[in-house]
Amino acid sequence: MKALRLRGLRELQVDEVEEPGALGPRELLLRNRLCGICGTDLHEYADGPKLVTSDAHPLTGASLPQILGHEFSGEVLAVGAEVGSAAVGDRVSVMPLFFCGECSACREGREQCCVKLGAVGYNWRWGGMSESAVVADHQVARLPDEMTAEQGALVEPTAVALHAVTSAPVRAGDIVLVTGGGPIGQLVALCAMAAGAGAVYLSEPNPRRRRHAERLGLAGVLDPNDGDVVAELTEQFPGGLDIAIECAGNQPALEACIEAVRPGATVVQTALHPRPVQIDPTRLTFRDVSLKGVNCFPVTSWPRVIRLIASGRLPVQRIVTGQVDLASAVEDGFDALLDPQSDHIKILVSPE
Repeated sequence: MKALRLRGLRELQVDEVEEPGALGPRELLLRNRLCGICGTDLHEYADGPKLVTSDAHPLTGASLPQILGHEFSGEVLAVGAEVGSAAVGDRVSVMPLFFCGECSACREGREQCCVKLGAVGYNWRWGGMSESAVVADHQVARLPDEMTAEQGALVEPTAVALHAVTSAPVRAGDIVLVTGGGPIGQLVALCAMAAGAGAVYLSEPNPRRRRHAERLGLAGVLDPNDGDVVAELTEQFPGGLDIAIECAGNQPALEACIEAVRPGATVVQTALHPRPVQIDPTRLTFRDVSLKGVNCFPVTSWPRVIRLIASGRLPVQRIVTGQVDLASAVEDGFDALLDPQSDHIKILVSPE
């Protein structure tokens, strides 16, 4: 079968690979339908490999070359004897994380912080950017009839966004700032609105991303390169905002979040920063502001996220700007998203 495999820095190509063989008792074989290209995938291709293991992963033994893709939906083709999560013919969305189940993080219910954490598409023999994949019983959730394969492929990034919003937590009537208008930032904004926020503002320097975000129905989309975002928000809300969620991964964005919120507010750090940043901790201390990091999502998130999308209150498909097949995934998918002049927000890969 065909699969898009990462071999090293800027080495990404479609290969012919052996199809999956016999299943274990708690494994499922999927025909992959759609798979999102994540910002982390872009970093693995352009700057990595980092998360993809060059040496054998301690839980799976997987290493380069690696089939990419961890945001995907599929159809169940076969199941092992002890599988209870889905049956042949079911349409499913994949929760990609796997974990040891034995470390302190796992025992405390924070499997996403496992010391041996891995993910399908990074440290697993299979990934979503191939014609089929094998996943574990705990990694799949059925999709209801009213959800599309496209929406199913967006459950994973939506779970990241919803974890940030619920960790704050965003409450009914809150005024929220989101910094960073990439896929996660725009999904965070949608999740905040679905949670009942009174007003959601998004700050993004890229004009193309701003134009797309303006279609989401936010209270405002701000350009940090054309004025002082904090001053503009403070003029409207002299007491400060209730919540700020940092999705840009740079120091100015984090500083804006800290400065924009009211005393006693929470700043949620969602983006991964490529380099260390400096902040003045007295700005937190003197105003009782909490700075909270969130990692991935609880591994039990899928049913909740699926219900929310299926309800129609969370139109996640609005962030999708393109779909490509495997043959053109590098040029028209990865390279297009890395192009600073691109109009794309989220591109899905169809392995079929």
